[in-house]
Amino acid sequence: MQSALIGLNFPLQRRFLSGVLTTSASRCYSSDVKKYECTSAEHKKELDDCYNRLDLSFENTKEAFKSKSNTELVRALVVLRLCGVQTLVNQNQMILSTMRRVLGKNLFKKTLKNTFYGHFVAGETEEEVRPVVGKLRNYGVKSILDYSVEADISSQEATDKTVKGTSEATVKPAAMTPVVDAKTLETTRERYTVHQEFGDRRQGVASARTYFYEGEEQCDKNRDIFKDSINAVASATGNEGFVAVKVTALGRPQLLLKLSEAIVQTQNFFKALTGGMTLQEGRLTAQEFTKRLNDLGVKTDTDAVKKFFNEVDFDSDGIVDLHGWNHILDDHVKLGQLFQVLNIKTGALEPLIQNLSNEEEQEFRNMVRRTLDVAEYAISKGVRIMVDAEQTYLQPAISKITIEMMKKYNKTRGNVFNTYQAYLKQTLQNMEADMQVARREGWHFGAKLVRGAYMEQERARAQAIGYEDPVNPDFQATTKMYESCLTRIADEVDRRGRTNVSVMVASHNEDTVRFAVNLMKERCIAPSERVMCMAQLYGMCDQVSFSLGQAGFSVYKYLPYGPVEEVLPYLSRRALENGSVLKKANKERDLLWKELKRRISSGEFKAKTHS
Repeated sequence: MQSALIGLNFPLQRRFLSGVLTTSASRCYSSDVKKYECTSAEHKKELDDCYNRLDLSFENTKEAFKSKSNTELVRALVVLRLCGVQTLVNQNQMILSTMRRVLGKNLFKKTLKNTFYGHFVAGETEEEVRPVVGKLRNYGVKSILDYSVEADISSQEATDKTVKGTSEATVKPAAMTPVVDAKTLETTRERYTVHQEFGDRRQGVASARTYFYEGEEQCDKNRDIFKDSINAVASATGNEGFVAVKVTALGRPQLLLKLSEAIVQTQNFFKALTGGMTLQEGRLTAQEFTKRLNDLGVKTDTDAVKKFFNEVDFDSDGIVDLHGWNHILDDHVKLGQLFQVLNIKTGALEPLIQNLSNEEEQEFRNMVRRTLDVAEYAISKGVRIMVDAEQTYLQPAISKITIEMMKKYNKTRGNVFNTYQAYLKQTLQNMEADMQVARREGWHFGAKLVRGAYMEQERARAQAIGYEDPVNPDFQATTKMYESCLTRIADEVDRRGRTNVSVMVASHNEDTVRFAVNLMKERCIAPSERVMCMAQLYGMCDQVSFSLGQAGFSVYKYLPYGPVEEVLPYLSRRALENGSVLKKANKERDLLWKELKRRISSGEFKAKTHS
């Protein structure tokens, strides 16, 4: 360990030697690492000052909990302690129901606001959230608003809604059979089909809220709720805030399922055409494309072949690649016309998605219109939006829509961010492909990097249906994926410049945050350059968030909000699904207790918020 620190002229060196920092956090460093230059002397000084102020052990309780009153410290201790008691967590729904019945609505609401709800949720309305946002800002922490109301329905009701909402549309990949093997086509079809046993998409999901289709009118209401969140962020933060958006709130998820299948079947077709290249490698010149089709026995002088090439060569560079289908945001193009492939047998173009009703076509256009409405409204208010990642069977469509939004709205700055889940095996490859498109077309690439929220469900579904498990084999592999993605983004920053790439490191893992901070130091990326920021959930990991914020790093809190009783389903699941995590949150509880004892011993006994 000491030999790896030779030449490091940082105050942090003594902390490495004392074993506070882990090997993971120091992977950015070696004695022969490439030297990076800061963009200015001011940025170098800013970075050095922030870095020197930060205690990377995250154990300075006075700084970490400066924003909390004594009462809030006690509440945090009690709540985190209760969340660590598995019996209580497992029975939380029954306990809450009993409390509601015994206490009555008003007393029940008051009790929750002073305990569990008050710790994890920022407030019921935008008006209640605004002072919380302001308080966080005073301590160097910015805000992401997330309206967390969720339908309180049974698992059977959720399944019924999913099955009932199944589209009659089908993806017909028969045209691909001479190129793509039948097993691949069938496995893909099964993966992107509604399966009743997984109809309740909330099962096996950590923290993320789930939307079920309740009709077009409800989707319009969800759009308006996102706009209300944007107003709250704009009024409290100016142009430094984010709002989180879920595409499944804005339309029928089953249409996203069919679109995802069409995208993946197209990828299968294209991969076969290019001889098995990866997404970012999968490019053919016109000459190579023609030769490949000739090898398959297709006449290449037909109008259909020329039209197909023109469709996928959208930037007229003479190269055909996977990112050529770029009309998904066009109101005048039907979903059934978006994905057309060349039938190798007949030489004709055929739509992949067939049997879409006029109503479904309109529903898809409505979904796109609502998504664009939210994006344009946010941009008009100076607020950026992050499109949340969802299950892998919906994600290809969500990512496609998001990337097209980035093309449209990220021409001058990062207004739209896509989310990448590091627990998935294909994350680095998918992110690489998206960065390549951004680089070629010259728009700002914005990413939120998370570990992921759907691991348990993804694994169970893959095993039951019979496709490859998309999830990394273990925690260490996910950590490696996370760090690889983060390092790759830093490389892209070096390649394209500080104004063209940005990333949000959304993580509660202290080693991951340390890795990110050290990467900023190594690459000489100052916080004010708005290249890299961090984020944690409200009510969790405060020792990281506030330490970063008060040292001068860019950090956000994810603020759930909504009426008490309407947020309960979300909170209940979060307690259940995060119980195992919170049970292990000994360090955070120890730090809270340490700070409370420090205040008592120093005479700071009155419950007050420190300036």
